[in-house]
This record gives sequence, C-alpha cells and structure tokens, in this order.
Amino acid sequence: MPGRRRYPSDLSDARRELVEPVLTTWRSERRGRGLDIGRPPDHDLHSLLDAVLYVNRTGFPWRYYLPHGYPHWNTVYAYFAQEEGVFDQLNSLLRRQVRRQEGREEEPTARIIDSQSIKTSTNVPACEQGIDAGKKIVGRKRSIIVGLLLTVLVTAASVQDSIADQTLIERVAAEHPTVRKTWVDGGYRQHLVEHAATLGIDMHIVRRDPATRGFAVLPRRWTVERTLGWLMNHRRLARDYEAHPHRSEAMIHLAMINLTTRRLTAESTPTWRGL
Repeated sequence: MPGRRRYPSDLSDARRELVEPVLTTWRSERRGRGLDIGRPPDHDLHSLLDAVLYVNRTGFPWRYYLPHGYPHWNTVYAYFAQEEGVFDQLNSLLRRQVRRQEGREEEPTARIIDSQSIKTSTNVPACEQGIDAGKKIVGRKRSIIVGLLLTVLVTAASVQDSIADQTLIERVAAEHPTVRKTWVDGGYRQHLVEHAATLGIDMHIVRRDPATRGFAVLPRRWTVERTLGWLMNHRRLARDYEAHPHRSEAMIHLAMINLTTRRLTAESTPTWRGL
C-alpha cells in the first residue's frame, strides 16, 4: 500500500521478489476456483503478507490493534485463515533456496526431531488443549523436524511425543524420501525407533552423559534448541493464540519464512540492541 508507514517486520523489495511467484500463483488458483470472484482485489498480496508478518512478529491481536496503514484486519485475517498451505509451500521453497545458496543439496538427508509444550490463550477451545504432566503445562505441543524447518505438527500437550512423532516420521518418509537419519532426545520410546527403521530411517537417541553436571551442549540437539529460540523471537508464538491447530502451524511457517528470506538476502533482524 503506497504511502503507508513501513514497519521493521515488513518485507523489503528483495524479500518480496522471493515470495512473489508463489503468492501470484496462489491468487490465480483461488480465482480459478471461484474463491476470488467479482471485481479485482483491493489489496495486493504483499500488503496482506506484511500485515500477517506484523502480527506474527509483534503478537498484537487481529481485531482493533492492527495498524491502520495495513488493510482492514478482517480482510487480513480472512486471507490468513484461508491460506490453504501456501505458507508451508513458501517455507519449503525458501528452505531449498537457502540450502542451494550454501552449496548443499536441496533436500536433506538427516534431521533432528523435538517438541515444545506451550501455554494457550483463552480463545483456544478446551478440546484442543491438554496437560503435559512432565512440564506442568496446560496447552498445546509443537513437534518439529529441523535443520531448517522441514515439517511441524501441533497437537494437544497431552499427546505423547512418540505418538506425534510417528505421524511426523511417516510424513517425512512420504514427502522427503532423501531423509535417512534423525536424532531425538532420551525421552523417545524404542518402538518409535523401530517404526522409523521400517520406513528406512535410522533414528538415533542422543542421551545426556549421567556424569555431566550443569549445562552442556548435546551433539546435534543444539540445532533444534536454536530453532525453538528463533521461534520465540516472534511474540505471537510465545503462547498459542490460534483457535485451530493448522493455523498455529501456519504461524510457525511464517516465522521461518521471515528467517529464511532474511538469510537469503543477508538482511539482519531488527532488535532493541543498538537503539
């Protein structure tokens, strides 16, 4: 939207060029299915994406708090709620570009799995929540497969890691057949290791040395902890505010889109440091 105030979360021109083809194709497909009929859309997709990234980064509520320079919050939320996997698609495309830029094969051969239990807001239905007895958290659980994010699954916090990750492993085996090795922490069950083996994936459990005292970086495990730290830089992810799990997954993909577009264009993430 010309003339409006720019925010640090907005896409630069270089970052816009990275996402332009996917967004344009998505809108064309929507119109082809009769979802965007009538007069031409009032708002370009970049302004809509900037607004969603603003919410993702700042944690502001949709209703009433979205700055007036963006399209109306109801329009922005409608596009976000009907994204139909476009953020997952964008994340996958950008992840491959990052790997190619760094001189690696586009598809990975090894990945790390972990989960994070997070509290939910009051607008999340009780049926979508659960209790993580080990961490004493009432809310949801995010199970992720990373180097850079490969896939994510959001469930109730009461769902055991081995159950959620069985779904993840099956998804990875089907969609990313190049992955042949994964690392998990000591909380995972042996039957998950055996199930992964049937899919052609060698799952290795990284255990902490019992003799170690205090904090110690575990091999491979630090990668997933780094990713969870990146996610926490986005205030919308400090708690789960989304009524539906698939929208929570979309917010995680958005955080990674923000990260990978900056990585590809060598742009730093603005922080309070140095102000």
